Amino acid sequence: MTLLEVSGIETFYGKSQALFGVELEVEEGEVVTLMGRNGMGKTTTIRSICGLNRPRTGRIAFAGTDLSRLPPHRIAQLGIGLVPEGRRCFPNLTVRENLIVSARPGKWTLDSVEALFPRLGERFGQYANTLSGGEQQMLAIGRALMTNPRLVILDEATEGLAPVIRDDIWAAIAKLKREGEAILLVDKTIDEILAVADRCVVLEKGKTVWRGKPGEFAADLQNRYLGL
Repeated sequence: MTLLEVSGIETFYGKSQALFGVELEVEEGEVVTLMGRNGMGKTTTIRSICGLNRPRTGRIAFAGTDLSRLPPHRIAQLGIGLVPEGRRCFPNLTVRENLIVSARPGKWTLDSVEALFPRLGERFGQYANTLSGGEQQMLAIGRALMTNPRLVILDEATEGLAPVIRDDIWAAIAKLKREGEAILLVDKTIDEILAVADRCVVLEKGKTVWRGKPGEFAADLQNRYLGL
């Protein structure tokens, strides 16, 4: 079943057009990666899906519901959990408070988040602004999971993190995949992305220029679209 369908969206910042007919889909239980060089429209696509930048044309549907006229909080309530670029934890709340502030009933609880990220369990009583960058990223992922979403969107989940923390995050993403979570993932570490992806979507200058399976994303395509 198609969970998320993005069809021909065009998004603007004022008079400047950022997206030119972006197309992508995410099926139930599927990991889809959104790739491209910096400034190619990945974050704008995510913001468009979440209602933070409303497209002027095209259609975004989630579980059959048209999102075009819905505010961001209603889109989140439908079951989209966003882990934004830059983490954006609530600095003056504890780890526990960050996790429960938007929690909804379901399989993801404090106990299951702690099982995914044991490091967080050791810091439930700490304020978020006392955590390392990697711990804040774990907290941002845990907070999104606590909403018990049908789709998790991860925007630059490992950017700027120490290698050991990146490994922990990728291990958690792999576990989420095994457990059947639907994920839309943006990141720059190609080997790790291709290891967890079911399908890949590449953007260039705000357009969808390539879609396919990880095994089809050969070195020449990586060089052409990602400059690797």
